[in-house]
Amino acid sequence: MARNTDETGIQFRVLNASKGPAVQANRAQCDKISYARRMQQCIARTRGLTVVQDEAAGILVDAGNVLRGVKLSGAGEVPAHCVVITTGTSLRGRVYIGHERVAGGGDGRPAADLLSGSLIQAGFELQRFKTGTPPRIDARTIDWTLTTIQPGDEPPPLFSWAARRRQRAGLFHVEQNTPNQHATPNAPSDSGERLFHVEQAGGGQMPCWLTHTTAITHKIIRDNLQGSALYGGEITGTGVRYCPSIEDKVVKFPDKEAHHVFLEPEGWNTHWIYPNGLSNSLDRQAQEALVHSVPGLEQARFLAYAYAIEYDCIDTLELRHTLESKRIPRLFFAGQVNRTTGYEEAAAQGFLAGVNAALHVLGKEPLILSRQEAYLGVLVDDLVTKGTNEPYRMFTSRAERRLILRQDNTRYRLAEHAAKVGLCDASFLEETTKFSGMIQAEMERLATEHSDGKNLLVHLSHPGMCYAEMPGRRTDLPDEVIEQIEILIKYQGYIEQEEREASRARQTESVQIPRWMDYWSLAALRYEAREKLSHLKPVTLGQASRVPGITPADIAVLTIALRRGKPIT
Repeated sequence: MARNTDETGIQFRVLNASKGPAVQANRAQCDKISYARRMQQCIARTRGLTVVQDEAAGILVDAGNVLRGVKLSGAGEVPAHCVVITTGTSLRGRVYIGHERVAGGGDGRPAADLLSGSLIQAGFELQRFKTGTPPRIDARTIDWTLTTIQPGDEPPPLFSWAARRRQRAGLFHVEQNTPNQHATPNAPSDSGERLFHVEQAGGGQMPCWLTHTTAITHKIIRDNLQGSALYGGEITGTGVRYCPSIEDKVVKFPDKEAHHVFLEPEGWNTHWIYPNGLSNSLDRQAQEALVHSVPGLEQARFLAYAYAIEYDCIDTLELRHTLESKRIPRLFFAGQVNRTTGYEEAAAQGFLAGVNAALHVLGKEPLILSRQEAYLGVLVDDLVTKGTNEPYRMFTSRAERRLILRQDNTRYRLAEHAAKVGLCDASFLEETTKFSGMIQAEMERLATEHSDGKNLLVHLSHPGMCYAEMPGRRTDLPDEVIEQIEILIKYQGYIEQEEREASRARQTESVQIPRWMDYWSLAALRYEAREKLSHLKPVTLGQASRVPGITPADIAVLTIALRRGKPIT
């Protein structure tokens, strides 16, 4: 996914660049068609993989909840040792435009009604959630002079280490480049000519543009709320709190005079523009009125209307940390069916569920990431320990150890896991080990060498000081090594404190709760604690401590019970 993003990206930016490294994150926007096409090519070239395009009509389960495989509408029964369900918004999906309602999974995909019925029959309790998408508009009908250009960062912050190596060697360029400051929309023919005119050769990316809603926009929305599927009573599912529709924004923030609208191109060779910020479920006429009230979009032509979509999802408290079902072993779930929202959350879960299904088939130990080492560990632990009553989105604020879960140190945190599942080659691991050694050696040197009566480590820790300007600096260190040295020194006290806390948490996580544990037999446990722990069956003492309603006193009782061991019967 990282490599595919780099190869098909049209804009790259660092989010929160003005803030500390713990909350910075790379963001990429990809050419929608090229990304899908390139990934399909990767799939087609994968040895041992058979692709069948069909509707999953149900899971095959024998007596005793033993998984046998899946049933397809066309191809019939397909035996499988493990099955991963990644239905997105298709599970009994219903698409709404105003009071119009049609069955569908969104983006032209069909609804998966039969699979919903099969899961209910297998004992799963399904809940309805809701999400939505903005309309798509024609770039040739936008008045760009009334918008503000939003260029990408140069050089582009890439995602994959392979592309970064090529970038350092001057061999990587964003495909079909256009310089940010010279990219201007024009109106080409429909013959495949590019949307953006190249006025200057060289590197660059495709920009986005910023506009905003107005008081007229908000009045149109308020006047048409009864025609909204969300506010007109058509939709009962729980929506996304952190990515609300424009109706939600207007209703819940009545004093706000304007909301941002980002005009995002869907690719190099298309006129489709995604107006991020205008997601809604109003009827078609109201949609046109509200879009035309936005500066720059007065004459915008619709290529597709906005819609809301309601779909089924499971209770994630029924899942293990591997994303395997507790109810039906060897059945895995990932993505929006697990009550999450967002492409990133879905992609991360899909990876984890797929890896663990494959490891199960191979008879190997599963991949389980803890809260102390990865955001994916935080996401999964939240879902399977706490659950969620609304679509879940990952934020840095959800992680207790966000200062040590930075994107810049990913390779050092997760290289061991990546090596175990075969995701990185020997040269990458070699380079990672080499860089780690360089970082350690240079920090030790900085602590012992002095300038003006202070060691170099103290010099570098001063606000505003960077390694390149520091006395006694080396000129032969890679940029990645220098970046780590600067962060580790400037945030040294905080990072060391986080590491100590993480170490204590890992000790708690290492205490396994054996299967023989009978919570109902622990008279010292409160009734609520016995009830919750018996239902969730936490795997470790750390997981038990994070169950909502479980107190430190409950954990103390449980710790004593674990030390005593299994009672003799």
